[in-house]
Amino acid sequence: MSVLMDLWHSIVGIVTTSGAITLVIMAVIAIGAAFMIEGAGSLVTATVGALVVFGLATTIYAAATAKGGANWSGMPQADWAALHSVTVPILLAYAILFAIAIGVLSFIRSIVLR
Repeated sequence: MSVLMDLWHSIVGIVTTSGAITLVIMAVIAIGAAFMIEGAGSLVTATVGALVVFGLATTIYAAATAKGGANWSGMPQADWAALHSVTVPILLAYAILFAIAIGVLSFIRSIVLR
């Protein structure tokens, strides 16, 4: 039960402590992924793809808003180090958030387009 509570707290932490721009980036990527999938069978593939695109988008956003200009030569090492610090519950929480958003949006799209 404590594992589920840890996962729940990770999900709530992502939703409540992320900035507005990060949440908008997540929403745009989830909407795009929901319009690209054809059914529930490709939800896992769409979720993994959305996580990759989200990682790239947040890296580009961080580089674009860096004070004093972005250090493009040091970014790959910094991002690789940041990726090593991501824990499994956080990664799973992001995957759950994307999967739920993509699934719900895909369901709504299928109902509207009938």
